[in-house]
Amino acid sequence: QALRYRVSVKNLLWNLFPFPLEYINGIFVHFEDNVEIFCCYTFPFSSKPVPAMPSEKKIEYFSRMEGMIETYTKCFIVGVDNVGSHQMQQIRLALRGEAEVLMGKNTMMRKVIAEFMKKNPGHPFEQISAKLRGNVGLVFTNGDLGEVRTKIEENRVPAPARVGSIAPVEVIVPPGPTGCDPGQTSFFQVLQIATKISRGQIEIVAPVSLLSAGDKVGNSEAALLQKLDIKPFTYGLVIDSIYDNGSLFDAKVLDLTDADLQAKFMAAVSKLASVCLEIGYPTLASMPHSIANAFKKLVAVAVECETFSFEKAEPYKAYLADPSAFAAAAAPAAGGGGDAP
Repeated sequence: QALRYRVSVKNLLWNLFPFPLEYINGIFVHFEDNVEIFCCYTFPFSSKPVPAMPSEKKIEYFSRMEGMIETYTKCFIVGVDNVGSHQMQQIRLALRGEAEVLMGKNTMMRKVIAEFMKKNPGHPFEQISAKLRGNVGLVFTNGDLGEVRTKIEENRVPAPARVGSIAPVEVIVPPGPTGCDPGQTSFFQVLQIATKISRGQIEIVAPVSLLSAGDKVGNSEAALLQKLDIKPFTYGLVIDSIYDNGSLFDAKVLDLTDADLQAKFMAAVSKLASVCLEIGYPTLASMPHSIANAFKKLVAVAVECETFSFEKAEPYKAYLADPSAFAAAAAPAAGGGGDAP
């Protein structure tokens, strides 16, 4: 194909010609500060366009993310909805030295992970790709997950309820004076809020559930909260999932305390012991119960057989032979607390 271009010398020097110069065969005609090129361009393999070379920023991003994947063993997948640039900067400063925040387009991060997997087949970080949905970012760390999460949650900022936004939590307006003059009573009546006039201002009588989680903020709700100077929402990084040494789990796992883990462990041991007792399979969990059951059966046999006995069974046989003797011995012990008044 033959094309004719006129480009400035400056653009030519800066390699801003529409096609890579190594694929150009043609005649260069000089005009003062322009160069007119009448050429035939050919590509090395086919007539398909030459793929664009990645920019320096993309190369740097690829290198940086791959370095993080290799360096860190733990990662938070976080939602960043409604988080501004200034707040993000504050979060980075708070996490400095303990964690690194990486933001970017989801497609870009998936490409980096795909390239990383080509170099490291079978690496468990591949499962992160499925979590890159929506407005998300990654927080890499080698520190304690609980401490890093605490710092992330500490950097949430209060925000007003804007019209059209979705309430992430229930919004309850507390009772008390509002600072509004009696002329605005109709505004509260529209929202079906019980009020009274006290000391020249409107006072809300009882707590009011203004918005439920998931509700859309309307004009009236936003105006009321603004009048009362209430900022009901807090915005910050929201932890969705956690990657830890190849395992991917929900953020709720970090809410488990040592007592919770101990209770779950003991419940599992109890269930295991029950199963083993039922099928007659001895384990460390079931052996104490198996021994106790066997002892009870031996005592029962010893009680029924006059010619068979053993040391531990004698107290049981003696009690069954003469229960009154044990009752007489127990009576003084019961009265040992002192004389009645």
